[in-house]
Amino acid sequence: MDRRGSHKGYVRAKNNQAGFEVRERPIELEHVSYNREGQYNAALDSMEDGTNEALVNGSSDEACVQTKIPKLTGAKKELYDHNSTTFFDDGVRKIDFVLVWDELLPSNVSEISDCKREVFESNLEKEGLQIEYVDTPGVSLHFIKLHAPDEVLRRYAEILKLRMPMKKIEQDVINCVGSTSMEFLLKIPGMLQFHNATNEIVHEVKSRFDSILDYFRPDPHLFPVKAQRFSAVYSRDKEYLFNVEDEDFFTSSIRSRIVDFILKRKRFKEDTDDEFAFGIERLLTEGVYSAAYPLHDGSDHVDGNLRSLLRTEWTALNKLHRYQPLDYVKDYFGVKIALYFAWLGFYTHTLLFASVVGFFCFLFSFLSLPSNIPSNDICSGRFNVVMCPICDYSGDNSCDYWYIFETCLHSRAAYLFDNGTTVFFAVFMSFWAVLFLEMWKRYSAEITHRWDLTGFDHQEEHPRPQYLARLTHVKAKRVNVVTQTLEPRVPFWRIKVPAALLSISLILLLVSMAMASVMGVILYRMSLLASLSIHNDQNITANAMLITTATAAFINLCCILLFNRFYEKIALWLTEQELPRTQSEFEDSLTLKMYLLQFVNHYASIFYIAFFKGKFIGYPGDYNRFFGYRQEECGTGGCLVELCIQLAIIMVGKQAMNTCMEMVLPMVFKWFNSIRVRTGMGKQPKESQAYKAQWAKDYQLVAWGSEALFAEYLEMVLQYGFVTIFVAAFPLAPLFALLNNVLEMRLDARKILTLHRRPVAQRVKDIGVWYTILDCLGKLSVATNGLIIAFTSDFIPRLIYTLKYSPDHSLSGYVNYTLAYFSTADFSHAQQVSNASAAVDICRYRDLRETPWLPSNPQEPNPNKYALSADFWYILAARLTFVLVFQNFVALVTMVIRWIIPDVPRKLSERIRQEAYFTNEIIIKQEMIRARGSVRGAQAARGDSTARLLRPRSYVEPQNISPSPYDDGVLFKRSKSSCPRISTGKSIDAV
Repeated sequence: MDRRGSHKGYVRAKNNQAGFEVRERPIELEHVSYNREGQYNAALDSMEDGTNEALVNGSSDEACVQTKIPKLTGAKKELYDHNSTTFFDDGVRKIDFVLVWDELLPSNVSEISDCKREVFESNLEKEGLQIEYVDTPGVSLHFIKLHAPDEVLRRYAEILKLRMPMKKIEQDVINCVGSTSMEFLLKIPGMLQFHNATNEIVHEVKSRFDSILDYFRPDPHLFPVKAQRFSAVYSRDKEYLFNVEDEDFFTSSIRSRIVDFILKRKRFKEDTDDEFAFGIERLLTEGVYSAAYPLHDGSDHVDGNLRSLLRTEWTALNKLHRYQPLDYVKDYFGVKIALYFAWLGFYTHTLLFASVVGFFCFLFSFLSLPSNIPSNDICSGRFNVVMCPICDYSGDNSCDYWYIFETCLHSRAAYLFDNGTTVFFAVFMSFWAVLFLEMWKRYSAEITHRWDLTGFDHQEEHPRPQYLARLTHVKAKRVNVVTQTLEPRVPFWRIKVPAALLSISLILLLVSMAMASVMGVILYRMSLLASLSIHNDQNITANAMLITTATAAFINLCCILLFNRFYEKIALWLTEQELPRTQSEFEDSLTLKMYLLQFVNHYASIFYIAFFKGKFIGYPGDYNRFFGYRQEECGTGGCLVELCIQLAIIMVGKQAMNTCMEMVLPMVFKWFNSIRVRTGMGKQPKESQAYKAQWAKDYQLVAWGSEALFAEYLEMVLQYGFVTIFVAAFPLAPLFALLNNVLEMRLDARKILTLHRRPVAQRVKDIGVWYTILDCLGKLSVATNGLIIAFTSDFIPRLIYTLKYSPDHSLSGYVNYTLAYFSTADFSHAQQVSNASAAVDICRYRDLRETPWLPSNPQEPNPNKYALSADFWYILAARLTFVLVFQNFVALVTMVIRWIIPDVPRKLSERIRQEAYFTNEIIIKQEMIRARGSVRGAQAARGDSTARLLRPRSYVEPQNISPSPYDDGVLFKRSKSSCPRISTGKSIDAV
C-alpha cells in the first residue's frame, strides 16, 4: 500500500536537511495486540515467522479500510464550508487526532527521528487509521491528520467494552420502567384516586418550585434536556441493537479516545531489543513529535459549535448563577472531566449552607463582643496586672515586665473565634461533612447511571502499555476475574516488595524534610518573638505575638509552594516503579502519595499551633527550652486566634496564588506556543489558510497533561481539609472556600476550554480514591475539632469556672483565675530584669499552678510552689471527658445518618434493575426473531420434510410471527395498555 494514500491531499515531503529518504517498505511490528475476546498478546513472542499477529481475524496490511468518498450535499456541504479545517481535504472524513513535528527543532529532524516516524505511522496505517499530511512549502511545521474509519471504531469499541446507546425503543417500554408501584395501587380500592389527588398537589407545588429553578437551570433552548436511552456493551455480533449507521453514533470524544488508545500501543522501531519502543508518549518525550492532540470542534469565538456555546454559557462569569450543563460537558470532554466539574459544583453548592451558618456564628460573636466580660476586664485597665517577661532576660536589653491591658487587641480578636458558638459550629460541620459525602454518593449514583457507567469495573480497564512492556518476559500468568483473559502476573518478591520498600523510604524522607521545615519556622518564631519583645517601639512590642504569627505563616506558605514543585515528580517516579496495572490504579496510587506529602506540607504548622504551642513551656525561672530557645507561649486569650491567622493566610493565600497561577501560566505558555507557530509558518501571512486551520490554532494552546486534573482535585481536597479539620478555629473558612470555588469552577472551565488543547476523553466510574480521602478527612475532623475545643480554646476552663467557682455563674474574675503567681525573688541572678521600670515583687503568667505561698497563710512559703494545681487536673479530666463525649455523640449520629440515607436512591435502584431486565428482554426478543428467521430460511432451502426431522419434540409451529422491527429503528414494542404512562428521564444539569 502506498503510504501517501490514494487521495490528492496526501503529500509526504522528504527530509532533505538530514539527507534521509523515506523508503516504502512494510513494517510488521506491534508491541501489544488483542484477539477477538480482548486477550493480550505480546507480538514479540509471535514474530518468529516475520509476521505480526493481527487484532481481528489475522488482519494485516491489506486490512486498512478504504473509505468511499461521497459527494458533499446539503447540511454536510454547509458544515464543510464553515468548519472545513476539522476534516480531511475531502471534507467528509473527520480529523480525530493530529500529530505535529517541527523542522526547526533538532530532535525532530534527525535521521533516527525520521525513521521512528516512518515506522510508527506505518503501523498506524496497518491498524486501519487513515493519514493525511499537511506539508506547506516554506513552513517548518508538519501536521499529520489521523482519521479512524468505522471499521476501526467498531473493532476497538468492542475491545474497550464501551457501553453505547441502543436503538430507540417504544415509549411504553420507557414508561414501564419505574412503574411497578402502580400495580400495587390498582389492587387497593380508592388508593389510585387518593394517589392521583396527592400527585396533583405535589405537581402544583413542584411546578411553582420549578418556575423558580428555571432561573438557575441552563437555557433549555441552547441545552435541550437529553432523553434517557437504554445502553449495552457494544459487540459487533449484536450490531442490530445499535444504530451504527448514525454518523453521530461515535461521538468525537469516543473517536479521540479510541485513536489515543491505538497511539499509545504502537511500536516505532523495527528491532525488538528495546521493549519500551512503543507509544506516542515516548515519542513526545524523545522529541520525535512536538505534539499530539485531538482537535477542538472549532473556534470558541465562532457560533455554530459546542465549544463556542460552552464558552458563552458555561465559562462566562455572568452565568455564575446557572447550573452547569454537565451532559454537554461530558459529551465534549468525556466522563472524567465532567465528573470533576459535577463534584466541584456539588461541593460548592453544599458549602453554601456551611457558609451561612459560619457567617452567622461570626456575626453573633462580633455583635456580642462588647458584652464579653474577660476582654472588657483586660481592656478597661481596671485589672492592672503585671505580667512576667515574655522572653529571656540578660543585660541592658532584657525584656521588661508588662501589663495585661497591652494585649487588649489580642483578647478581643480571640473572642471572635473562641466563644459559645465554636462548639455548635464544630458539631454542625461534623454532621455537614457526613451529609455531604452521603448525598454525593446518591448524586454520583444518578450521574453514573445516566452516563452509562453503572456496573463499570476497573478490572475491565485494559492494562497500561508500560505495565505490559515491563512484564514482557514474565512467564507467570493469571486470569482476570472479570474479563476471563490471561494477563501477566507481577512478581511479588522481585518487583512488588522492592518497589514498596523504596516508596515507603522515600515518602518518609520527604515527610521528614517537611517536618524539618516546620521546625525551622518554629525556631524563627521563637527568635523573632524574642527580638520584637525588646524593640524600642511600644506598639511593636505589644503586638509582637501577632507580627510573629503573620510573618511565620507567610514563610510556611512559601515553603509549601516550594516543596510542591518536586513532590509531584518524585511521586510520579515512585508510582511507575510500583507498576500499577491500569490507569485508574496508577492514579489512585499517585494520589495517596501526593496527598500524604501535601497533608504534612500544608497542615504540619497548623497542628503545631493547635496542639503543641504553649502546652509544654514550663514556668518562669524553669522554662523548657527547644534548641536552647525558650518555647513560645499563647497570649492571654489563648492560641486560637493565632491558629485562625495561620489558617487564613495559608488557606486564602494559597487559593489566591493558585488561581492566579492557573490562569497566568497557561496564557504565558500559549503566547510562547504562538511564537513557535509564527516562526514555524515562515513568511506565510496571518490571513492564510495555514494560520486559520484548526490544527494550527490548537497547536498554539497548552497541552493538557494526564495528571492535570489531579492538581485540580488536590487543590479542592486540601481546601476541604481546611474547611473541616480546623473549622472550629476559623468559622469563616466555608465562606472563603465558597467565594473561591464559585470563581474557580468557571475559571477552570474557561482554562480547559480556551487555553488548553482538547483532552482525550476517559471513562471512570467515580472520583476514585479521592472519596476515601474525603471520608478519612471527615472522620479526622471529628477528632481534631473535639481536641481544639477541649485543649486549644478556653471553652472547658470557662465552663468549669462558671459552674464551680463563679458566685454569680458569670465570667467575672475569670482572667484572674487563669493567671498564676510568681515571686521575682525566685529568679536566678542571670535571670533578673536589670532595666525594670519599677520594682516588682510578684508577676503573673498564664497557667494553673500553686502559689509561692500557702493559701491559708500568705506569710508561709509553699513547699509545692509552682507545681500544677488541683484545678489543672480537674480541668484536664473535664477536657478528656468532653473529647470522649463529643466524638461518641458525633459518631453515633453519623452512623444513624448513614443508615437512614442509602447510597443509591430507591427509585434509581429499581430503575437500574428494570432497565437491565428490559435490555435483556430486547436482546432475547431479537435473538429469537433472528433464530426463527434462520430456521425458516433453512427449511426453505432443505424442504419441509428435512426441517421436520430437525425439530425437537417440544417444537410448536409459530403463528403470525411479526416481521423484525429492525427496519423501522424500534427494537421492542409493548401493548399500550400493558402499563400506565409515567414520565421518566431527567437531566443531570444540576450543580
